[in-house]
Amino acid sequence: MTGVSPTQRLLTSDDVAYLVRASFGPHTGLRDAGPLAGGGYATVWWARLDDDRSVVLKLAPPARTPLLRYERGLCAAEARYFRLVAEHAPRVPVPQVLWHGTDPAYGEWLVTTLLPGRSLSDLAGAGVAVDDGPARYDLGVALAALHRVTGDRFGYDDDRAGGATWRVAFTAMLDALLADATDWDVRLPVTPDHLHTLVGRHADVLDEVRRPALLHFDCWDGNVLAAPDPAGRLRLCGLVDGERFLYGDPLLDLVSPLLFRRAEDEPEHPLLRGYRSAAGTPLVLDASARRRLGLYRLHLYLLMTVEMPSRGMTPSSHPQRHARLAALLDAELDALAA
Repeated sequence: MTGVSPTQRLLTSDDVAYLVRASFGPHTGLRDAGPLAGGGYATVWWARLDDDRSVVLKLAPPARTPLLRYERGLCAAEARYFRLVAEHAPRVPVPQVLWHGTDPAYGEWLVTTLLPGRSLSDLAGAGVAVDDGPARYDLGVALAALHRVTGDRFGYDDDRAGGATWRVAFTAMLDALLADATDWDVRLPVTPDHLHTLVGRHADVLDEVRRPALLHFDCWDGNVLAAPDPAGRLRLCGLVDGERFLYGDPLLDLVSPLLFRRAEDEPEHPLLRGYRSAAGTPLVLDASARRRLGLYRLHLYLLMTVEMPSRGMTPSSHPQRHARLAALLDAELDALAA
């Protein structure tokens, strides 16, 4: 059975109890459990075990589910990411991996610790009247710490899109999205030839990126957890959903946290102030950085458009999302072509 998205499955408490036993042994029981909302890819539940531990169980889509090219193997990728961060950037709050495995009936799943706090999107939706600036400042500090970790190549860390240079990897990532658009019959406002021409025109700024930094890539408000400190200030207490991580330009990680906005237009945003305070090198949003940010927003808006049918969304079922992304894509294309 499917959930809201075709990549998600409906679970019951009995299913979760089975997966808990498969993870921790036959004598581990389930005290309580329930679904966690917010994502559109995996099926995610919280669970309280009979030893009072609280965990998150994330079940990958069934093996034969059609996915975008970069989404293959995301459950294993998330386990790798959290372990990488725990080893190389231990002050960044990510869940601890407790189990990663497969089952003939259920497929692949991951169990992690349950972090405290609520997502920034949940807090905003609930109308909680708390200044989120301190939490966003903390996010900038955390991203700077992640970006000090260096990978072996640019792009993804497995057989997905990547390369020896950032230009090669970024072009491969765009090509994968174009191929996905063809597979899913998604109409885009740009042809492959025009997109390649644009990337070629700005290849010099992509070639300025010489070090493959560890990127979360998906730090939108739904993946940023925060809670009030003793003084009542909202502070960062977790980064989740790290399965889309890759290695590349640190500027790429400034796009999702400022979704539908432009980092270069908000130099005093708390996120950027936090980043500057912790980064080993200055955050310079010059002409080169602005061009790269434009390319990265173009990539993200393409991704969000191409993924719609795989999530069960169409221009008819989600007209506002489709129209907004189309307008944003047109604006970035025009700016890059100017």
